[in-house]
Amino acid sequence: MALRKIVEQGDECLTKVCRPVVKFDRRLHDLLDDMAETLADANGAGLAAPQVGILRRVCLVLDEESEEYLELVNPEIIAQSGEQTGLEGCLSLPGKWGIVTRPNRVRVRAQDRDGDWFEAEAEGLTARAFCHEIEHLDGHLFVEHIDHFLTEEELKDYLEDEE
Repeated sequence: MALRKIVEQGDECLTKVCRPVVKFDRRLHDLLDDMAETLADANGAGLAAPQVGILRRVCLVLDEESEEYLELVNPEIIAQSGEQTGLEGCLSLPGKWGIVTRPNRVRVRAQDRDGDWFEAEAEGLTARAFCHEIEHLDGHLFVEHIDHFLTEEELKDYLEDEE
């Protein structure tokens, strides 16, 4: 396993639509392992392959309940319900935060590292991360959902209100 460099806003990888994974081989396994190590090191809630310069439909999301990474290959959102509005950031935009409205409950269909299909359902932060990371695979960033980046004062006030 190895840490990979997280690309930042302005890198063209973040604006491209990723290609589906068709080979479930050692390269994919190495990518998933490297992404898990990179995500753990960055202390984030999710990481998509284009954030490490790979234009494939692969992402990891931290499951809030189990505190384990869900590996999602070729994921798609198949159901969503409810609404949540909250603070969101991105490892590719360090230090930038905004308020984003997302579905509160999300069901995804994806393949695992061996190509087997499965479904996963989540709510709250994990549902937010599913939406955020899958958007990366389509070349979108959370900034498309915000009015403005929060100032340091707005961020501080928001976090105090959440306590």
